[in-house]
Amino acid sequence: MSHDDRRLDQAARAAWLAHVGGLTQDEIAREMGISRQAAQRLVAQAQAAGIVKVRIDHPLAACLDLAAMVQGRFGLRRAEIAPEGTGLAGVAALAAALIERELTRIDPLILAVGTGRTLRAAVGQMGRIDCPQHRIVSLTGNIAPDGSAAYYNVLFALSEVVTARSYPLMVPVIAESAAERQALHRQPGNSRVIAMAARADTAVIGLGDFGPQAPLLKDGFLSAGEVAALRAQGAVGEILGHAYDIEGRMLPLNARVASAPLPASGDALVVAVAAGKDKRPAILGALRGRRISALVTDQETAAWLAQQAAR
Repeated sequence: MSHDDRRLDQAARAAWLAHVGGLTQDEIAREMGISRQAAQRLVAQAQAAGIVKVRIDHPLAACLDLAAMVQGRFGLRRAEIAPEGTGLAGVAALAAALIERELTRIDPLILAVGTGRTLRAAVGQMGRIDCPQHRIVSLTGNIAPDGSAAYYNVLFALSEVVTARSYPLMVPVIAESAAERQALHRQPGNSRVIAMAARADTAVIGLGDFGPQAPLLKDGFLSAGEVAALRAQGAVGEILGHAYDIEGRMLPLNARVASAPLPASGDALVVAVAAGKDKRPAILGALRGRRISALVTDQETAAWLAQQAAR
């Protein structure tokens, strides 16, 4: 046996003692009759030679692998996956952490927010943040069909836990007519909010679906007939009230939708927070159409998305 072979055998033994036996470097040195420094060098040599294979046996490891796969296959800047069994609460926790990271940045930023149940739940998991240097702007109308504040509004909930200045879009989610929407958007306050949203650094939004429990139907913004007509045109999802198909192609825009457009800058991070079997086609369409640049979802949905990308 050559000197190099003997050295590699020693490195393998030292690595086994370290990673399988759980010994410290001092204990490895005593076991092998060498110095602590020599034990450290042998373990490093084993790693450099590729002898050591690390496997993290924890549910989070599978989520990290899936996140990397989804991020790579769909060209995302970021993907975060909640472990199986944590449900929407797990997704909300990840979304809360993401929003907190954005709002604890030192440099001033504009955060644009959409609406939705999971986003609203995410805000409920956030701690208080003192960030007066930031601005938070609403992308969607903040008024429900009956004239009250929209129940799943995220901007108003955020304003209760952060000190950043917030700017609501004081319009209904969907106006009675295209003329009413245009008139509302011309109002100075609303036009300033829309202009601010276009300059947002980060946008965090939900994705709606067109199933039996479609949010636009359930919350009274569209009738059953209107939802059925959109489904007949191929609608699988909606962003800020605007419908798109499974390839991410936008359907003819509903001129009554009063939402602000997503940030105009290609540098803005557009994060979709969506999970569950019903939302899968909506998420896939948004990914295929490059409508979003980051995704927060659950493990089961991420696995399904990876399968679709592989086809």
